This record gives sequence, C-alpha cells and structure tokens, in this order.
Amino acid sequence: MENIYLLLVLVLFLLAISDLIVGVANDAVNFLNSAVGSKAASFKIILFIAALGVLLGASFSGGMMEIARSGIFYPEKFSFAAIMLIFIAVMVTDVVLLDTFNTFGFPTSTTVSLIFELMGASVAIAVIQITREDSSGILSEYINTEKALAIISGILISVVIAFTTGVILQFITRLIFSFNYGTTLKYLGGIFGGLAITAIVYFILIKGAKDASFMTDSAYQWIKANSRQILFFSFAGFSLLLYLLSGLFKINILKIVVLAGTFALAMAFAGNDLVNFIGVPLAGYESYLTYINTPGADPDGLTMGALNGAIKTPVVFLLLSGLIMVVTLYTSRKARTVIMTEVNLSRQDEGEERFGSTALSRGIVSAALGISKTISGILPGFLKVRAQRRLTPVKQSKKEKNAPAFDLLRASVNLVASSALIALGTSMKLPLSTTYVTFMVAMGTSLSDGAWDRESAVYRITGVFSVVGGWFFTAISAFTISFILASLFYFGGTPAILAMVFLAGYMAFRTHKLHRKKENAALENESEEDSIYTGDIADFCLKSTRNAFSRLPGLYHQVISGMEAGDQSMLKGVKRQTGELLKKTKAQRKIVTQVIRVVDEVDAQTAYSAIKNQDNILEIVHCIGLISGSALSHLNNHHKPLIQEQMQDLQRLQKKMNALFQQIQTSVAGGEFGDVSAFGQIRAEILHEVEDISKNEVSRLREEKTGNRSSILFMSILQETRNIVYFSSQLLSGLRDNDKDAS
Repeated sequence: MENIYLLLVLVLFLLAISDLIVGVANDAVNFLNSAVGSKAASFKIILFIAALGVLLGASFSGGMMEIARSGIFYPEKFSFAAIMLIFIAVMVTDVVLLDTFNTFGFPTSTTVSLIFELMGASVAIAVIQITREDSSGILSEYINTEKALAIISGILISVVIAFTTGVILQFITRLIFSFNYGTTLKYLGGIFGGLAITAIVYFILIKGAKDASFMTDSAYQWIKANSRQILFFSFAGFSLLLYLLSGLFKINILKIVVLAGTFALAMAFAGNDLVNFIGVPLAGYESYLTYINTPGADPDGLTMGALNGAIKTPVVFLLLSGLIMVVTLYTSRKARTVIMTEVNLSRQDEGEERFGSTALSRGIVSAALGISKTISGILPGFLKVRAQRRLTPVKQSKKEKNAPAFDLLRASVNLVASSALIALGTSMKLPLSTTYVTFMVAMGTSLSDGAWDRESAVYRITGVFSVVGGWFFTAISAFTISFILASLFYFGGTPAILAMVFLAGYMAFRTHKLHRKKENAALENESEEDSIYTGDIADFCLKSTRNAFSRLPGLYHQVISGMEAGDQSMLKGVKRQTGELLKKTKAQRKIVTQVIRVVDEVDAQTAYSAIKNQDNILEIVHCIGLISGSALSHLNNHHKPLIQEQMQDLQRLQKKMNALFQQIQTSVAGGEFGDVSAFGQIRAEILHEVEDISKNEVSRLREEKTGNRSSILFMSILQETRNIVYFSSQLLSGLRDNDKDAS
C-alpha cells in the first residue's frame, strides 16, 4: 500500500515541475512587461536581473506554504487517502488549465486557479464523505469558508487597489516630471530613484523578511528594531549613488530604477506565488511522511490534522524550484507570447488592437467623456493650460521600428507600485494574484498617462474587462475540473489517476505544438517585416501578389468542384484555406502601413500604390471566401443542388478564370507588365461570358427550371466572379504603373 502512495507523491512532484514551467510562462509577464515594454535594457539583461530576483524570492516564500495545507479546507476532517486524491486532482487541473491559457497568450491568475482547484477538489471529496460515511456532517465542517472568502475578497480588493494606486502615483509623477522629463530628471531623478528603491527595500526586506528560509529570529528582530535607520540610510545612500552615476557616468537613473524594480517584482512574485506551484506537492509529501511515520496507520482512517501545524519548508525544495523557474524564464517561448498581451494593452501609441468594441466599453468611454467635459468647465483656465502642458505626450518626429511601448518613467511606477503591493500582501500571508496586481497597476498608469485616447480607449477597456473577466472564467473552470477529477479519482482509483496524468501530458504536448505553429507564423510575419524595412516596398508587394496568386486558382477551382460533387468537406477546406490566406494578407497589409509610417524614403505615390495593391489582393481573397461560404451554407442546409446547365456554365467560366489567373501569374513571375493585350482579351471574354450566363439564368428562373435558392447562389457566384476580375485588373494596372515609375 505504501508503494502506491509513494508513487502518487512522485507523480505530485513531476506535476510540480510541469506546473512550475507552465506557471512561470504565465506569470513572467508580471515582472518582465514593464522592463520589456520600456526597453530599459536588452532582453538578456532583463532576464538575468529577473532570474536573480526569482532565486532570492524563492527563499522568502516558506511562510506562504500553509495556504495549500490548511488555507481552504480543514485537514483534520480528511483521511490521508482522501487528501492525496485532492492534491492529485488539483495538480492535474492546474497543469492543463495554465498550459491552455499560455498557449493562447492570455494571462491568468495562478493564485486564483490554485484557490478554486483546492476548493473544487475538497468540496467533491467532502460531499462524497458526507453522502457515504458522515450523514450527520455539513460542508462547512470540511471547508474553511471564512479563510477562503477572506482570500478571495482580498484578491478582488487588490485589483481595485492596484488600479487606483497606479492611476494616482502615475498622475502625480507625471505632473512632477512631465513627458519631456530630461531637465527635471537631472535635479529630481536621484531623489525619485532613492524613494523608489527605498520603498522596495521597505516592503521586501522589512515587511517580507520574516518568513525567509535563511532568516533567524534574532536577525529579524534587529531589522525590525532598526527599520527607521535602515530606511533613512537607504534613501540617502541610494539617492547619492544615483546622482553620482548620472553625473559622472551619464547613466540614465530611470533605467537603474526599472531594473531594480524588475528584480524586486521578480522576487516578490517568487515569494508570493511559489506556493501556487509547489505548495500542494509539498503538502502531499508532508502528508506521506506523517503516514509512514505512524505505525500501523490505515490510509483511510488516518486524519491529517498534522497539516495544521507550523512546518518549516526545506530550503532545498525552495532553491530547486527557483532554479527551475530561472531555466523556464530563459527557455519558454510561451512566456514571451503572454508578455506581449499586456504590453500591447498598455502601450502609449495607437496600433492594431487585439480586442474589439463592446456596448459596456463604449458606455464607459461615453460617461468618462461627459465627466471630463464637466470637470473641464469648472477648472480655471490657467490650471488647465499648465496641467495639459505637463500631461501631453511628446510627439516623436519619426516613429522607430520596435520603439518602446511606453517610457521609463511609467515603467518605474509600474514596478515600484506592483512590487510594494505584492510584498505587502506576502507579509500579511495573503496569496494575492500577482498577475492582476501588476496588470491593473499597468492599466492604471497607462490610463493616467493618456494612453487610452479616443482612438483606443474603447478597445483597451474591452481588453481590461476580458482579462479581468478571465478571473471568473479561471475560477469556474478550476473549480469544475478539479471537482470532476477528484470524484473520478475517488471512484476510479489508481488507474483513473494514471490515465488522467497521461492525458494531461498529451494535452500539454498538443498545446505546445499549437503554440509552436502560431509562433512560426508570427516569426514568418516578422521576417517579412524585416525584409521590407531593409528592402524595396515594391518588391514586397510583387512577392505578396505572387504568393497569393499561387493559391487563388486552386481555391476557385475547388469551390466549383465541391459544388458539383456536393462535397462539404472540400468546401470546408476551401473556407479554412481562404481564411488563412485572408489572415496572412491582412498581416501583410498591416506591415505595409507600418513601413509607410516609419520609413521616410517611401514617396507618396509608391505608398499609395502599395496600399492599393494589398487592398486589391484582400478583396480578391474575400470574394473567394464569400463564394465558398455561400456554397457551403447551401449544402449544409440541404438545398437542392445546382442543375446540370448551371454547373456547365460555371465550369466554362472556371476555365476562363483559370486562364486569367495564369496570365497574372506569368506577368508577376516575369515582372513584365507592358503588354496587357492578352490579359485584356481574357478579361473581356470573362465579362462577356458572365453577362451571357446571367441572361441564361434569368431565362431558367422564368421557366422554373431552377429553384429560388439555387438561383440566388448561382447569381452570387457570378457577381463575386465579376468582382474578382475587376480587382485583378486593378491589381495588374497598379503593378504596371509601378514598373513604369521604376524604369
């Protein structure tokens, strides 16, 4: 029997390693986004600073481990066997849930997932025990509802506090320094940096050192007794040091503050969140030690009241966890995907918005504009002028490729405020959601900085609600999945546990492949963007045209063939391929727009031609997408198929369209656009053919040879074919004009 539970403990530790990897990939955004977004240093240096913070922070996390042991349920009400089922269910759920979120680049809360996984699994086992063994028991005797509610409410309140703190601190800081802070920074930079780093020292060393694995009682008492002196000398020493570095070596003070804040936030993250990854496996290990050290113990009868006691977490486990987290930081590609979600939502300039518009976000923006107008009417004119001068972003003469998403001043406030709040929560033994604290601080500072202007506010608010709404989705998902798994493990035993562990591994492998596919597509787009920055925009347009028309003839042919055969799978394939091509073409259109905004050498005519070229390709792909969508809908609804005469007309038309596509391919491949007679002849034949076929269809409809829905589908295909011919003509004409200008 002991061997089975030893195996379960080993499984818990294996899952802990996996959880550390996927958890850090999710939470790396918490301490990297500000430094990455402001480009305070190279990514390698930022990672190195963060890695040091993670290693040190891991040793501060010992006091948080009791959350996993007794923070959600009363361990004395559960047997050793039941406790192990709860812990296994929690870890399997955590790995699957976090890996799925990471794959899609959506930051979620590892704290929220842990709390609700523990709650879901313990509720499931408690309900089973009450139903089968303890008929007089009630659920509140098993679940520590008071502490669970305190933790959950603390997480919710921290979101509001974090956002408010970010808004206020950034507003005050920006009023003092403004966006053009170069001169002010010379005089006040040292004081600002000294205050920031001293705040970090206070919250991490003085407030958070009590539960550090290396801290002795005498050392902590000395720190506590001399806290004022430590803070005074820290402020004076750091301020003087920053002034010297700035004056003698011309080092940007804000970069030092950002890197110090990155270290502090990584340390605070490890101190607060390590329990989310290894707290449950360590609790399982401690339960196993209690079981084997109790002679003749029955796993179904031995209760786990020992978990209520104060247990010192072995330092070796903390340090090994820190090392795994550091390795993950350097190797995880998913971490970089999650980082970009938050950086994009808080960037200063406009760009492609990841989230759309909702009625709620539009209503909030409308209300905010009304309030702003009212306040503006009350304030004196001179105050408005001075405030506007301080709070108006500096216009850049030329946008750079890969420019910072926001400046170093905002990054400094982000990091100091976030690390202070998280360290304060850790000192109070509250497992805050570091994801939402850092995210809401970043949203607050970006709002205060005016990054949410009328061009982007609606989309940014939608993004905030989407990410915060993920809190509830994470909570519901974590509770439900762990509840189901705990029940399954109870009734299915060891075979069910092993089967789900293998299934979790398989799902992680699949999501890894999906993420790799998405990443490769992103790298391909980045490669195209780099090539156009260093090359010729006209060549880029020619290449994108060549790539599109290498696929368009086949897609058009498959639509006609799919309708003739009534093959839904073929039409679904066309629709999927068309969607992929449309997405790629839109990405290329975005690249062209970005290059035109950045590269001064692109003249107006070339810019106009490039945009028109990409727009024409988009329209052609869109037309084929409409045809395939209409045809698929016709088949899915089991309408009458097209009659033989209609199919013969479409087949004749398809052959002429193939000739048109072939002519464009030949012209684009050879770069010869001077002689357009061949294209013009094919174009005229197609348009004439479409007119004749349309007249034939009207005659068939009058003679009731075809049904109404079939005729609508048929005529829509003809109309979209006309559009394809028109936009193809415009495309070739634009390429020909570019060729003339180049020569």
